[in-house]
Amino acid sequence: MFDNLSEKLQKIFKNLRGQGKLTEDNIKDALREVRMALLEADVHFKVAKDFVAGIAARAVGQDVMQSLTPGQQVIKIVNEALTDLMGGSAQPLKLIGSPPISLMMVGLQGSGKTTTTGKLARRLMKEGRRPCLVSADVYRPAAIEQLVTLAGQLKLPVYASTVQQRPEEIVREALGYAKQQNCDTLLVDTAGRLHVDEELMAELGRLKEILHPNEILLVADSMTGQDAVQVAGKFHETLGITGVILTKLDGDARGGAALSIRAVTECPIKFIGTGEKLDALEVFHPDRMSSRILGMGDVLSMIEKAQEAFDEKQALELAQKFRENTFTLEDFRGQLKQIKKLGSLEQILGMLPGMGILKELKKMQVDEKEFVRMEAIINSMTKEERRNADIINAGRRRRIADGSGTSVQEVNQLLKSYNESRKMMRQMMGGGGTGKKKKGKSRRKRAFFPF
Repeated sequence: MFDNLSEKLQKIFKNLRGQGKLTEDNIKDALREVRMALLEADVHFKVAKDFVAGIAARAVGQDVMQSLTPGQQVIKIVNEALTDLMGGSAQPLKLIGSPPISLMMVGLQGSGKTTTTGKLARRLMKEGRRPCLVSADVYRPAAIEQLVTLAGQLKLPVYASTVQQRPEEIVREALGYAKQQNCDTLLVDTAGRLHVDEELMAELGRLKEILHPNEILLVADSMTGQDAVQVAGKFHETLGITGVILTKLDGDARGGAALSIRAVTECPIKFIGTGEKLDALEVFHPDRMSSRILGMGDVLSMIEKAQEAFDEKQALELAQKFRENTFTLEDFRGQLKQIKKLGSLEQILGMLPGMGILKELKKMQVDEKEFVRMEAIINSMTKEERRNADIINAGRRRRIADGSGTSVQEVNQLLKSYNESRKMMRQMMGGGGTGKKKKGKSRRKRAFFPF
């Protein structure tokens, strides 16, 4: 969602790096462009003004003007300022207290509040907690049904509220139910409105008095831009929210809400939603987001995604199979499924440093449905064929193509990809696949330098 802002900032800093010496004038010219880029990204005008003023005060100092790489120094200052603007560091949830502690989820209709409640429950469960869910939204029957469905997918207890109950009655009974189920956390999905009104705020205030929540988390739609900032301000003024969860950061919004909301409300952004699936909720790291915006990548987040998606034991077993040349199409299918867990290819590319270089890659039309087709082809094979691809002759290829709804050419392409990956990994690991030792001193070299 920061593509436009990122592109403009990188262009500005590229021009700075190209100048051998910086003066106050060319720094001010560059910062004027930075300010315009922020305003075009829908950053609050006062936030943009203060941000640029703070950078200017630091950038015209002697240590920057006289440095060997003044352009890089300015980029460093902007990176630090962006990080500070968004909160400095990741802010964990406050989960200390006598169980069950409660977390209130608040926000307007359409912000993704109910889905985010399910996502947060999944994350807490993975961290070793036992959450219980409850919907106090009696005005939208689908909200209760949706939360019950999400709890069923996660195999978590849920207090089955009804539209006939009052929200205050629901949360009182839900606290007792959570304790009865030995849950340490109660996630309360509250009612939303199309806009902030006094009746809604009064109801949320009464629920706060009953729950004494550890956290009041505002779920805000980042696609609404400055409206999200205004909504956050109103909720904070009335309820005293403790954190924000920004949803739909995988969309094409301009990013202003993420950069403004912390400065305007002084409430930390704790999580960001990056997709529809229940695992698409990430801890918000201001420093990593700043690096992404400036085109410096976010390798740490990419590593964390990979660690979550790939099982270490499976990876070791896979390495052994490559060495012994026993890597089958069943293993290949397993790898396709794990790659899909990393998220969209666009998200992965966004985490790589130097997006200026990779800009053309992002423009490529990568068909992610290719993974689905490849899986379908492998699923159409017999167990014997998946374990021994060498037996797949022309007749079998036609049958597999018909069974998977693909063409013989696509089947051939998959088998080619499988054989190439097997060959490449075997070469990288030094396995010849025959089990015989090669003569001469070049064997070890070939293990790492296949050419």
